[in-house]
Amino acid sequence: MAIDVTVRRVIPLPPDRVAAYAMDWRHDPEWTQGIRRAELTREADGGGFGVGAEVTRTARFLGRRIDYVLRVAGYDPPRLLDMVASAAPMPMHVTYSFESHPRGTLAGIRVRGGPGGLLRLAEPLTSRQVRSSLGKDLRDLERRLTDREGGT
Repeated sequence: MAIDVTVRRVIPLPPDRVAAYAMDWRHDPEWTQGIRRAELTREADGGGFGVGAEVTRTARFLGRRIDYVLRVAGYDPPRLLDMVASAAPMPMHVTYSFESHPRGTLAGIRVRGGPGGLLRLAEPLTSRQVRSSLGKDLRDLERRLTDREGGT
């Protein structure tokens, strides 16, 4: 895959609180850059959200509307949410991780994937844009959670 970007941030709250919010697809538009809409379009085999579930997202990236479906490939709350695009304009693999840290939670987002064909020429620009967006995502996640907690 052409792009492999990881961004991490310490959030001053326990992992269970950070992960519960971040792993809930209903919150995606509130803290994830460009996401306009998220919908659970397929439940996990046992029902609800988990391995096998699919979330359809509508986003804006580099000025374009993108509709894509992420299938949950790994789900181990509050530690890990791993999703792979099952329908998207480009291959994509998104991993959210949450680890205990002396100051709260070390939250991470890793995105692998990227454009093919001629769009590969824009890979350096795309990687920078993805890194910037992920950094904003984690900053917004922290703001949203600390505001809900009354500030910490």
